[in-house]
Amino acid sequence: MTAAVEDALRRLEQTEPEIRAWVRVDAEGARAAAPSAPDGPLHGMPFGVKDIIDVAGLPTECGSPLRRGRIAAADAWLVDRLRRAGAVPLGKTVTTEFAYFHPGPTRNPHNLAHTPGGSSSGSAAAVAAGVVPLALGSQTAGSLTRPASFCGVTGYVAPVGAWSTRGLTGLSPSLDAPGLLTPGVSELAKVIAAIDGTTAEDVDSVRLLVWQGVELTDVEPAMLDAVRHTGHALRADGTELPFSAVELTDAHAVVMAYEAARSLAAEARHPESLSRHLNELLERGRRTTDDEYRAALATAHAARTAALDLLAHVDAILGPAAPGPAPRGLTATGNPVLSRPWQLLGLPVVTVPGHRDPQGLPLGLQLVGHPDRVGRLLGVARAVEEAVR
Repeated sequence: MTAAVEDALRRLEQTEPEIRAWVRVDAEGARAAAPSAPDGPLHGMPFGVKDIIDVAGLPTECGSPLRRGRIAAADAWLVDRLRRAGAVPLGKTVTTEFAYFHPGPTRNPHNLAHTPGGSSSGSAAAVAAGVVPLALGSQTAGSLTRPASFCGVTGYVAPVGAWSTRGLTGLSPSLDAPGLLTPGVSELAKVIAAIDGTTAEDVDSVRLLVWQGVELTDVEPAMLDAVRHTGHALRADGTELPFSAVELTDAHAVVMAYEAARSLAAEARHPESLSRHLNELLERGRRTTDDEYRAALATAHAARTAALDLLAHVDAILGPAAPGPAPRGLTATGNPVLSRPWQLLGLPVVTVPGHRDPQGLPLGLQLVGHPDRVGRLLGVARAVEEAVR
């Protein structure tokens, strides 16, 4: 099946001069692979791959000159699973430098003067621009949830450890998780089912708890209104979390810095080739003591136990996916703070689009679920998507 690939290439040619979502387009490889793609549930579906994730025969450059020209010998686990299901990689999408803060050239398809978010910048923008119905991303702090919200697409962050990170260049093994970006929840559910067999549940009633995130940052009024409106439509309850989101955010920063300094120790020997943001993170990680690191992990462990107990009694926690719409400007990617607590706990997150601010920019909501109940989380996400429409 080549029609979907050809449609994607035509759409890419139309949008790429302005959006700049792609690092490398493998048109020849996609055209060669499409006719012989397995007759699976994703037969012929073109997809983009964040450029920290390996595709055999293509460079994985991680948004850094230190990885320029480094060719992947094999597909990453997630790419391999998608190929087996019949999907066809179209190429590599823009990532921030080593999936941290330093942005690439990608622009938000809803307003070119605004950031698409990061670090899964190109993947979110490629889906939002209608080039591909699926793109791969990752999350260590807010690298997928935030771009999904800013670009008005659906996002999924797998529970930490649920999907293999083989072939993914990460920052922090305790926090790194692969993820997906799609136009809507139905497409997301189809892809997850193809990857690991999880199917979305049919839900007659939804039990949601609302979290506004205001203890972590100033959440803009339009985003708070979106959370309240959706919560009210689904008869959700407000909640006081059984742990401190502020403490978890602080612990997340400790774990990420400590582990990043060790994951990128070789790159740290070339500070002149790294951005200021990344050099600062690595320096902070080198200064972090083993005792501080262990204390942060202990904080995470205790809070995870409390979170799993809470999520055994409700379907999901509903909250803002970002403090507001995509900020204006391309020199930063926005604030990831509202994702940090949940990423430290290793929980699955679905970002549901649909709301907009008064200027028409997308506002996404995040649903945080139980790692053993992803099918239920997908069913809840479908209900939230319907309520937002």
